[in-house]
Amino acid sequence: MSGKTKICGLIGNPVEHSFSPFIHNTISEKLGIDMVYGTFCVKDDLEAAVKGGYELGIQGFNVTVPHKQNVINALAKVDDIAGMIGAVNTLVRVDGGYKGYNTDIIGFVRELADAGIDICANTFFIIGAGGAARAIAYILAYSKAKDIYMYNRTKEKALDIQEHIYSNLGVKIHVVDTPYVEGLTDYVAVQTTSVGLSPKVDEMPVTDERFYDAAKCGVDIIYNPFETAFMKQFAKRGKPSYNGLAMLLYQAVAAYELWNDCEVDSMVVKETYDLLRKKLGL
Repeated sequence: MSGKTKICGLIGNPVEHSFSPFIHNTISEKLGIDMVYGTFCVKDDLEAAVKGGYELGIQGFNVTVPHKQNVINALAKVDDIAGMIGAVNTLVRVDGGYKGYNTDIIGFVRELADAGIDICANTFFIIGAGGAARAIAYILAYSKAKDIYMYNRTKEKALDIQEHIYSNLGVKIHVVDTPYVEGLTDYVAVQTTSVGLSPKVDEMPVTDERFYDAAKCGVDIIYNPFETAFMKQFAKRGKPSYNGLAMLLYQAVAAYELWNDCEVDSMVVKETYDLLRKKLGL
């Protein structure tokens, strides 16, 4: 590290569980790029934190819960797709501030492809209505998913996403009052909340057993723990489930490429994923 070292990091609350520093610092080491990555717990004054980062010369940030939507108000520019989604998870330094992007959608689509899940051929049931849910709902609608359902404890947030997607894409998603819908089966359940995140590993966003009985498989964007309580519900039913580790890695690679104007080759991506699994004891 020197006076010329680029600094990037993660803004959110909480952030101590994150493996993002490991991913980005591993990629920097393998590519020989002079960049370091850390975490910044931001609880309240998000705009002041972003402005302070710019004044300190920080090259870029990732943004996680609960700031992916509100951070837009603190940006100099917003990428067109991120603007249509209404959520940002990557900030890149530009003249006068930061430009916001959404690389969550890249990570999610690549994870589904790895799992052999064809978006067009499936119905999706999204749990949650935060920034990640908004991005996932948007890319599913844009990619012509068979159907999309959404449940959130605060229904108004889900209705806001429903209206936003309809106004931008002309696609109507179904906002429901309960996570179990009579007659709905064979869907891909997508868990986008922070419920079950370490250290509260025994918590589940949905406790109704019928929700898991009706689903064909589950995707949880949480990656710590590696197998969440949500995923265990599918395992005990003999159904596949996938955590957010691959999504995390793919969205991180996309952000890294934006910050450094480079391309991370597939071998470095694979080696980083293998090291992540080793770090988790897998």
